[in-house]
Amino acid sequence: MGKLSGIKVVDLSQFLPGPMLSVMMADQGAEVVKVEPLSGEPAREQAPFEAGQSIWFRNLNRGKKSVALDLKSDAGRDALWALIDEADVFIEGFRPGVVARLGFSYDVVSARNPRIVYCSISAFGQAGALAHHPAHDMAVQAMAGFLSVNDGPDGMPVVPGAPSADMAAGLTGLSAVLMALIGREKSGRGDYVDVAMFDSMLPWCAHIAGGAIAGGEPPRSASQRSLGGAAFYNVYETADGKHVVLGGRELKFVANLLNALDRPDLIPLGAVAPGEGQAPLVGFLRETFRTRTRDQWVAWFAEKDVAFSPVLDFQEAFSEPHIAERGLIVEADGAHHIAPPIRFAGEKPWVPTSAPELGADG
Repeated sequence: MGKLSGIKVVDLSQFLPGPMLSVMMADQGAEVVKVEPLSGEPAREQAPFEAGQSIWFRNLNRGKKSVALDLKSDAGRDALWALIDEADVFIEGFRPGVVARLGFSYDVVSARNPRIVYCSISAFGQAGALAHHPAHDMAVQAMAGFLSVNDGPDGMPVVPGAPSADMAAGLTGLSAVLMALIGREKSGRGDYVDVAMFDSMLPWCAHIAGGAIAGGEPPRSASQRSLGGAAFYNVYETADGKHVVLGGRELKFVANLLNALDRPDLIPLGAVAPGEGQAPLVGFLRETFRTRTRDQWVAWFAEKDVAFSPVLDFQEAFSEPHIAERGLIVEADGAHHIAPPIRFAGEKPWVPTSAPELGADG
């Protein structure tokens, strides 16, 4: 039995944030009913496919039940109320105001089921100047300042490689829901959680945007220690056009590498402020890393205590022995699943369950 066995979740959300929240609950034994429109969640149609299902959809909706409802019809609303009456958690990801117009606002739902934990997930929250502004992940990252430092050497912001605002909201929502469930054990009542992708992203910048947080200057990648201004927290091209990274600025790593490269004279530069002061060190490392291929550098670094990694594509990353050793990809019924990152001592090895076919459960 999982940690959340006995918890019943009704999830109206789609795409990434809400499904990420509820799949982590399903992985721990919660009964999650995914309420979809009659046409199904759009992620069902997102390629690539494996074993007859979208890989995206399967990995975010495994272990759930599917009920297809027209919430604009009396029959659809009655069916949803029947689910809500038995639920511990209700998740919705509509734009603010939509779920209320359908007749399922928190006030109405909690009046009927006072113990329910109700979680709304949106781009900018249920209130405020931006509450009704349409946005997906990249637009939220742009408004929160993150895209300004997701830039190339020319200073041009580029499309982010990870949907950080989506995933931050999913993880924040999960934490909030679990806190509310614990609180319910004390009070006997549920609670309402307003999770915004924008709000969820902001704490992620505390280590880079201190000046701006205090009302001062924003960080610039070229001079910020964690964004490209530091020689030992940077990306370098190799002889074969691939890349490696140095990912640790501690002076012990600086000394270990520069001594191994016979340039102890450059060690003091590792301690100066990021930016122009470290330019000679960055230049030396750029020239040095271009002298060998990426895989040659991997072999060279093998016995050295330096925070170093090759830049791998996803195919290479998923082929790493580490993935297999930790059981992070599990194959079942001809399909591949990313295993839950949360595991507890004494649990049996995780076995994935399938994602539901549309309307399979009602």
